[in-house]
Amino acid sequence: MATDLVVQRPEGLYCPPGDFYIDPWRPVDRAVITHAHADHARRGHGHYLAAAPAEGVLRARLGEITLQPLAYGEVVEHHGVRISLHPAGHVLGSAQVRLEHGGQVWVASGDYFVSGAGDDNRTCAPFEPVRCDCFITESTFGLPIYRWAPQREVFGAIDDWWRANAAQGRASVLLGYSFGKAQRILAGVDASIGPILVHGAVEPLNEAYRAAGVALPATQLATAVSDKAVLQRALVVAPPSVLGSAWMKRFGECADAFASGWMQLRGARRRQGVDRGFVLSDHADWPGLQRAIAATGASRVVVTHGYEAVMVRWLAEQGLEAGAFRTEYGTDDAEVAA
Repeated sequence: MATDLVVQRPEGLYCPPGDFYIDPWRPVDRAVITHAHADHARRGHGHYLAAAPAEGVLRARLGEITLQPLAYGEVVEHHGVRISLHPAGHVLGSAQVRLEHGGQVWVASGDYFVSGAGDDNRTCAPFEPVRCDCFITESTFGLPIYRWAPQREVFGAIDDWWRANAAQGRASVLLGYSFGKAQRILAGVDASIGPILVHGAVEPLNEAYRAAGVALPATQLATAVSDKAVLQRALVVAPPSVLGSAWMKRFGECADAFASGWMQLRGARRRQGVDRGFVLSDHADWPGLQRAIAATGASRVVVTHGYEAVMVRWLAEQGLEAGAFRTEYGTDDAEVAA
């Protein structure tokens, strides 16, 4: 409708009255960024607005940019549109974008994680429901089969796997996206089991997390360790791109595993070619999506990047006005991040 606060354009999701974009995938003058994953935060924009906790990771990933950091809950006004950012619980600095103009309130969620009480992502501010008229929601895992186990069970299984491998003198190589998933793994495992090594793509993000006050255990670059006694007891956290590479040869006979929400699907572990799969996601599962949408009180919901048709049908069955935006989110990077 002509009064919509967010519409689709070739460059991305656009706010007409404010003349800015949210997570645009083509270069624009003004971009509001929900978080620093590669499919949402891209180079080439003239001006970036993002949550203050995201500053370190955005600069680590994008280099020199014109960035305006905004504290969670702080309001700025641009062309009469009141903009504020609110925690999304996905990764460090992830934010939902609240827009207020002309008597309407819209919220664009970006990617978000909402789970049961006390089971939030420990490496970032927890998801904060924001009341609105229209909610733009992700649906990466928008199917009823996606239901996450409690984190203590997942990390307990990872610890048991690492402990058993260390007892057999085998390194435990755990694959997960360098930004977000790697840090969540590090914050959740029992660091007393053995040394923790990381890939060179992971450590700069660890440093950004630590600088933001997130507690992570001590880590060493895997390439700086040659002592076989250390390697054979180590947990090695690395991006999935290392599978089958020369980088892996330093560990000799090792155990490997993949941490992702996609491990919920039968056959996903086999397709990745790893020994184990741990179901650990930084996105909301099916019940989490339902809870988040209900908490907004929105009468209209727009679904993006995921199982849009399924979610739209379910929303309509609940009596809500529902539609979808087709976005360019969901690159290989985003899929690995899930």
